[in-house]
Amino acid sequence: MDINSWLTLLTIGGCFTLLMFSRLPADAVLIGGVVVLLLGGVLGVEDALAGFSNEGVATVAVLYVVAHALNATGVVSWLSQGILGRPKSLVSAQLRLMIPVALFSSVLNNTPVVAMMVPVVSDWARRMKMPASQLMMPLSFAAIIGGVCTLIGTSTNLIINGMMIQHGMDESLSLFELAWVGIPCVIAVIAFVVLFSRWLLPSRAGAAGRFEDARQYTVEMLVETDSPIDGKSIEEAGLRHLPGLYLAEIVRGDELIAVVDPSQRIHGRDRLVFVGNVDAVVDLKKIRGLVSAEDQVFKLGGTAIERTLVEVVVSKHLHELGKTVKEGNFRKHYNAVIIALSRSGRQIKERIGDLVLQPGDTILLETDAEFVRKQRFSKDFLVVSPIAEFQPQHSGRQWIALAIMLVMITVASLGILSMFKAAVLAAIALVLTGCTTVRGARKRIAWNILVIISASLALGNALENSGLAEQAANSLIYGATGSPLATLAVMFLITAGLSAIISNVAAAVMLFPIAMAVAESLGVSVLPFAVTIMVAASASFSTPIGYQTNLMVYGPGDYQFVDFLKLGLPLTFIVGLVTLALVPIIWPF
Repeated sequence: MDINSWLTLLTIGGCFTLLMFSRLPADAVLIGGVVVLLLGGVLGVEDALAGFSNEGVATVAVLYVVAHALNATGVVSWLSQGILGRPKSLVSAQLRLMIPVALFSSVLNNTPVVAMMVPVVSDWARRMKMPASQLMMPLSFAAIIGGVCTLIGTSTNLIINGMMIQHGMDESLSLFELAWVGIPCVIAVIAFVVLFSRWLLPSRAGAAGRFEDARQYTVEMLVETDSPIDGKSIEEAGLRHLPGLYLAEIVRGDELIAVVDPSQRIHGRDRLVFVGNVDAVVDLKKIRGLVSAEDQVFKLGGTAIERTLVEVVVSKHLHELGKTVKEGNFRKHYNAVIIALSRSGRQIKERIGDLVLQPGDTILLETDAEFVRKQRFSKDFLVVSPIAEFQPQHSGRQWIALAIMLVMITVASLGILSMFKAAVLAAIALVLTGCTTVRGARKRIAWNILVIISASLALGNALENSGLAEQAANSLIYGATGSPLATLAVMFLITAGLSAIISNVAAAVMLFPIAMAVAESLGVSVLPFAVTIMVAASASFSTPIGYQTNLMVYGPGDYQFVDFLKLGLPLTFIVGLVTLALVPIIWPF
């Protein structure tokens, strides 16, 4: 190996070591590796920055906007409640999640499937009081392996099949032919995850749920007439097991129902009094059929989707001290409405409008985005803190957002438009129809994840530029050419190994010419080698940087680099064994 190969090997090895054994941010580690290779001459400026202009990276960025709009319009909440249901155990939850995701990913691009499902699963895990870390990685793995089942399930399959046709081979695959090996792989992956993930995966609530909120708010919500929950029992409406929240009482006209039974039915115009922490109050705002009981909310300026929640602590200088909220014209003075109040952990019996604010009260406000800037240094409040997790719900646009998403997935899956073009048009349509705003969408893009993906692609370019990847592939594959099956096994291991650190498409494209040469020297069909490359390129389970869906769940699942190794390495070998057992039978040498 020359000096470039050694520098690349040491740099990538160093990056992996830091990612596994240090707490340094992944984006900083990978960018540092790119800088070393750039200064060492292995990467040119163009190659180092190529990831930032990569269509796949841009697609992920735009899909964050689409996902934000689906959350803002209530589609996410509807999916988590209506489709995923209320499983009784972690095993049941994983099955409910992985089976439909694998099915969808067999005919749809797995990136948008995961992009749509990440906020759904995050919301679902919180409602079910299940650790997000036990669901996010299974979500990604189900999407990855589902793509193996059909020719259109992943771009890698299409590219390799296209290369076979381009090289004038009579052998090519039909649309569902890969299902012979894909379906057994899906079954094996789901079975292994369900049986062993509880020991191999951590139990963490996710980045959003890492800390418990000790403040107990009292909040009053109104049941909308003719809404989806009007006439349902507390249990049927999904209001019984809300995490961090309980229904204290129901006010129905002049009647007070102080002891709320799960079978108690709720009706339009009922006032429901909840007690819970701030995250739970945010969740209440997402439930269709519940609106704030404070009439003042409807008098706020601007549209609902432009509003935000802000937490403030009342100081002794507040002008409204000594007056009730209604008498002090709080809304007119601050263009904000009090929707919940916490006072020394006690349940507040009075209605918000009748409360006399006291110094030290913590209140939750619904207001506009300018409130924080205007009041951050005001003497009226000791603390002004926006609720980062809050996304205003605009349920009137729910079906519009859902229709736009379905059209996006359909046109991309049928090849009418590329995934990037379909996502861009969908994002524009969501903004124009009022499903989201430009400001809100921009805030929801996970820039650190995009940097990680871009830096990973740059490291992949270094492997190619230095010749390190090709050297390793040639030496290992040609060392096993005495046996077609042994060569097939080595081909799987090399492809899966390269896919863990560079783009799976790049790994497959790089190895296909070598596979053709090996098949020719052995005098056997190239088809089993091509199928093995397709499956192995999708077996990117062992690192978060190996596949973009792994990166998408990395933060929401609150994972560390080593978590992927614990579950991903065994899965890679299991998929390899299934592939090596079936491919020579279905596509003989």
